[in-house]
Order: sequence, then structure tokens, then C-alpha cells
Amino acid sequence: MPHFIVEYSGNLHDKLEFQPLFKALHEYVVSTGAFPIGGVRSRAIRCNDFRVADGREEFAFLNLNLKIGHGRDMALKKEVAERVFEILCDWMKPITDNGYCQISFEMTELDPVLKFNKNNIHPLFAKA
Repeated sequence: MPHFIVEYSGNLHDKLEFQPLFKALHEYVVSTGAFPIGGVRSRAIRCNDFRVADGREEFAFLNLNLKIGHGRDMALKKEVAERVFEILCDWMKPITDNGYCQISFEMTELDPVLKFNKNNIHPLFAKA
């Protein structure tokens, strides 16, 4: 953890380059000291079937969900959420400056009893 999951309207596909966003997000959350690099992962999911507002073809959306494990205090979660949204909006500025796009972000804290992990990447970074 954390996991960044982006869903975006298919009409944005040729306008977005996700690797710079993912790099900025990963570097930021690791810099807080609250998230180990070995658990950070990101993915983008293109939604070809969508409708925004009244259905105009040029309307677009992008939603980022950040899933984190349980146990961090509210002040840290608020700070991280605000900075992640700022990074996202800055990255989306070329889109929002030149068209119509709904941007949303949500942080989800997963229940420790209902979340299961198996990650053999963590030991690689523990040795460094």
C-alpha cells in the first residue's frame, strides 16, 4: 500500500501520459516516510463506455482513488490527500485549460481485518 487507481474517459486516452503522474505520486508518498516504496503501485483504467453530464463527446472525466492501509492518523491522511489532489490537478492542467473535464479524488482506508496482502517486493527494499 498505497495503491493509486485511475479511471478515465476513453476520449482522454491520446492526451494523457500516466508515467510522469505515477512517478510524482510515488515519490511524494514515499517522501512522507509513512508509506514503504515496496508497496506502492499505480494503474490506469480506460473507460470506453461512459457519459459525462449531457453526453457531449468533448466532456471527459478522470477519477483517482488512493487506497491505503489502516493505521495512519487523520492529520497525515488529510495532508497526503490534499497534496495528491494538487499533484493530480497540476498534471491535468493542460487538459482542463483546453477542454471540459471532471476531476475527482478519493482516499480509501482499508479495514485491517478484511485486507490481505502477499508482497515479496518489500524485502528487496529492506536490504537497501
